[in-house]
Amino acid sequence: MPETRRKQKESFEGLLRRFNKQVQMSGKILEVKKKRYYKKSKNTRSKKETALRRKMIEDKKQYLQKIGKLGERFPGVKAIMKLS
Repeated sequence: MPETRRKQKESFEGLLRRFNKQVQMSGKILEVKKKRYYKKSKNTRSKKETALRRKMIEDKKQYLQKIGKLGERFPGVKAIMKLS
């Protein structure tokens, strides 16, 4: 953390401006922003499960399209998927 001491006859606004500039130059703000939205990666088991779920849904869509229950643009896919 940058340390800033008040100079003689320096206003508070000037001190604050100098401090903000030092913090910005140190790169702490960028470091915090990068860490703020860090999302832990999934483990292999959950990756496999989500891949299988996606594959099942895609296969079901293709089957329903073949038998004529789904159009080209898949309107109301969620409702049909729940019923089946």
